[in-house]
Amino acid sequence: NRVGLGDRLDARPDQLSVGQRQRVAIARAIAGDAPILLADEPTGNVDDEMGFRLLRLLEELNRLGTTVVVATHSKMILDAFQYPTLMLDGGNLVTTLNPATGEQS
Repeated sequence: NRVGLGDRLDARPDQLSVGQRQRVAIARAIAGDAPILLADEPTGNVDDEMGFRLLRLLEELNRLGTTVVVATHSKMILDAFQYPTLMLDGGNLVTTLNPATGEQS
């Protein structure tokens, strides 16, 4: 229910969309009490409303002690969720930003 799939409990993987499969992966991390969650484009295959819902869930997991790392190309995510940010260009770390302090290095 937390990832919006309560109505799909009996569905097989081949009956789920790509976005639904991503949400299943997040649900498995929650159920497994994972100490770290690496999310590669977790909102890439869902609509904006579900994307924000998933990001709020990742925030909640972080508050509960899970380390969450999100890889994204989405400026919407960067603007809406102010956390320390690492930016890569051609595989090189070019900028880090801590929104809490506004410091860039």
